[in-house]
Amino acid sequence: MKNKWSCLAIACLATLLLSLDLTVLHLALPRLVTDLGASSTQLLWIGDMYGFALAGLLVTMGNLGDRIGRKRLLIIGAVAFGAASVVTAYAPSAELLIAARALLGVAGATIMPSTLSIVRNVFTEPGERTAAIGIWSGMSAAGFAVGPVVGGLLLDHFWWGSVFLINVPIMALVVAGGIMVLPESRNPHAGRLDLTSVALSFTGIVIAVYAIKEAAHKGLEHADVLGAGVAGIVLLALFAWRQTRLAEPLIDVRLFTRRAFSASIVTNLLAIFAMSAMMLMFAWYLQLVLGWSPLQAGLAQLPGGLSGAVGGIMAARLIRHLGRNGVVALGLAMNAGSFLYYTTLTAELNYLALLPVMVIGGVGVGFAFTVNNDNVLATAPRQRAGAAAAVSETAFELGGALGIAVLGTVLTSAYRANLDLPAGVGGEAARESIAGAMGMAAGLPAEQADQIVRAAQAAFMEGVHLTSFVTAGLLAVVAVLALVGLRGVPKVIPEEVLAGAHS
Repeated sequence: MKNKWSCLAIACLATLLLSLDLTVLHLALPRLVTDLGASSTQLLWIGDMYGFALAGLLVTMGNLGDRIGRKRLLIIGAVAFGAASVVTAYAPSAELLIAARALLGVAGATIMPSTLSIVRNVFTEPGERTAAIGIWSGMSAAGFAVGPVVGGLLLDHFWWGSVFLINVPIMALVVAGGIMVLPESRNPHAGRLDLTSVALSFTGIVIAVYAIKEAAHKGLEHADVLGAGVAGIVLLALFAWRQTRLAEPLIDVRLFTRRAFSASIVTNLLAIFAMSAMMLMFAWYLQLVLGWSPLQAGLAQLPGGLSGAVGGIMAARLIRHLGRNGVVALGLAMNAGSFLYYTTLTAELNYLALLPVMVIGGVGVGFAFTVNNDNVLATAPRQRAGAAAAVSETAFELGGALGIAVLGTVLTSAYRANLDLPAGVGGEAARESIAGAMGMAAGLPAEQADQIVRAAQAAFMEGVHLTSFVTAGLLAVVAVLALVGLRGVPKVIPEEVLAGAHS
């Protein structure tokens, strides 16, 4: 196909914007308190609602694209995303902003699996397919890194809604280019969507993600958190059971018997679990310990994110020499090494020493995610590419939520355990988080404030060291699992691997 690289460019543009939209709002949250009077609970929902709707509908929308056409669904989703962005930007209240973010999530769920399944159907030659998925994965990683930078630049000059209006011209390009360039593809033998499966999938994933996020804020001991977690697991178990009884399931559970598919899904989930810790940890470290502005912090993390794109492009060539399991294991080992370095960070940062470590870790991310995404798509039939892409993206969302909940709790617990406030100083806010300590110190005399800030920063660095050590160990274990779990998967996975050759 002459225009296949143009198709990849359109898919990457849409993916870049979706990834950017997950992080661009973070810097705007303080302004929402001032401009909309948003409460702390509303701020959480504003931040989380997009991810809830996105994660809950990925499987459904991936299957819908297989049935009605991936190009058609992508175009519909892009138009809806642009319209929802305008509604979000001009939301007059916190309640309407939460609703608008839900609409953005629904639209995003139509786009994300469509882009990856289009790439799978356009690039049929195995080597080119791996390279194309590497570029796609790199753009996704770049979006996460660019989000805080774009947000910081816009917020320096415009109001908070500008971070959403940037979506409109980009989505207009996606729609125009998609209509002209993208080929249509669908599953010619797809049956009707099973609405019971849709309901079980959506409610199970949303409740599970909710439970994970609430566990990060409240802890596992709360009854509502445990109840939501159990309910989510039961609903997802019922969903999986139902798929085995349907002639046209939303997810062909037999794919999980193929080692290349199941090992890649699990490895990706655990890898993003670990990587989410870095995003959380560095956002706090650079701003609250080093005192950098949000824009400075975003720019500082940019090389690490952009190097993920480089790793994605390099991965296809490395497979020839190291095999698929070797490339994934190498990428995860590089990440483990970078986290070991983070255990040496102090309140006095040598950024020039940190920079190459961040780049090495970013390249490793590109290695792992590219090969795993290619494994997932290559071992699923082309006519079910949307459903396979949705499974991969859902694992990504669940892994990110789990990482924030579990490793965020490790960071917070270590902070509280090591916080040594000056004698006679109380305050629950300071014991809750380093941000609370900074806020409390702002209203105290200079000498006392300095003591609190130093104590909070010292305790936080202990948390950074422990979290980095735990994450490095986890990544090392996952690297070994990938080396073993993906052993025997061919360097070149031919089209339509339907037999369980490497099950």
